[in-house]
Amino acid sequence: MLVTAAVMCAFETAVVIYIMNRYYNTGFRTMLYLRGHILMALIYVVMLVFLGRVFGGLLVGVRKNGEVLFSHFFTTVFADFAFYVLLVLLSLMFPDPKALLLGFVIQTAAAFLLITVTGNWYRQAFRPFDVLMVYGSEAVMDLAKKLKTRKDQFNIVDMVSASDEAEAIKAAIDRNSTVMLVDISAELRNKIFKYCYENSKRIYVTPKISDIILNGSSPVHLFDTPLLLTEGNPLEYEERVIKRAWDILFSLFLMIVLSPVMLITALIIKISDGGPVFYRQIRCTKNGREFGILKFRSMVVDAEKTGKAVLATENDPRITPVGRVIRKCRIDELPQLINVLKGDMSFVGPRPERPEFIQKYMEEMPEFSYRMKVRAGITGYAQLYGKYNTTPYDKLKLDLYYIEQFSLGLDIKLMILTIKILFTKESTEGTKERIEA
Repeated sequence: MLVTAAVMCAFETAVVIYIMNRYYNTGFRTMLYLRGHILMALIYVVMLVFLGRVFGGLLVGVRKNGEVLFSHFFTTVFADFAFYVLLVLLSLMFPDPKALLLGFVIQTAAAFLLITVTGNWYRQAFRPFDVLMVYGSEAVMDLAKKLKTRKDQFNIVDMVSASDEAEAIKAAIDRNSTVMLVDISAELRNKIFKYCYENSKRIYVTPKISDIILNGSSPVHLFDTPLLLTEGNPLEYEERVIKRAWDILFSLFLMIVLSPVMLITALIIKISDGGPVFYRQIRCTKNGREFGILKFRSMVVDAEKTGKAVLATENDPRITPVGRVIRKCRIDELPQLINVLKGDMSFVGPRPERPEFIQKYMEEMPEFSYRMKVRAGITGYAQLYGKYNTTPYDKLKLDLYYIEQFSLGLDIKLMILTIKILFTKESTEGTKERIEA
């Protein structure tokens, strides 16, 4: 994997450096020679590796070939665009991008060939893990379905209940190299986990909420006693200040840049059916505070005439023709930049839910309120790594992971990754069934 990633990065860097020297160098204010070429190559490699890690475009063998190709396409697009910006700065003009576009085609073709060949070889050389699933509830069936979609990595060979006899569980563990512990009570899981660890098994665990919170804790030593410290307010004061400053500056920038798109969208919505341009809906943000989230209206005016909150479904008849387009492109969410500027939302955070749904979820899962320890976000961990119809419990786990692992670097990574997600079907699909509150 490392060799494949290194070859791809080296080849793509060689392509852009050759093109720069062949077609653009003479147009720079000061021509670049050896040291200049080395510097530009290093800058491009750093961008390529960073974006490859963000998008997952270098994970040959770890992910399916199609997904790696899709991710690497975005990696190269962003890296080449950033490189073109450097060319503009060096030239103080806009050079003809045709040569760089040709280089992009060559890069993409080479990456397609390399990823396909090495990805197929990887799967032939390294067989999937034989997995024993030790479970404590029927939730194991949902996870088993997901694993079966990745037969290149996992092969479920056996499933045993954690309530079976201890000797039977140990015997099953002894027969397999990989064990997956799924939704098991803490006491039982502790015993099985230790046995797996003692016998050097590869262990996967579906975490409980407390596990995810502790994952973001700080190690503390009280003399010779190790402790784990976690606080009720997961973001430090300076982190909240930096995050808020970033939200204000970036929302202002995007509102200026995207103002033509927002104006045209507003005119089209108004002309299409004469109804209001914006749709205001009550959502909840930090500490459960309610606010009116702004969206471009994508449904008919009386979409919720019954007075009940209803989640959108696939092929929902309430969505207007214009609404289908702006929802697919996520243009309907651009007015939320105003919410960010006002302080109701952040760019990255748990997706704001409606009060009715929060109340409904909390009846079965009181911990759902933990998501509201930070401001709600336009994009977030659950939106990117889950789906529109991800279960509330899984949404909670994903959002808690983000809250406990917060950093400005993670925010930037998730914002960049959002661009890729916009081009995937799962990002805009609705629920299969009609859900009311």
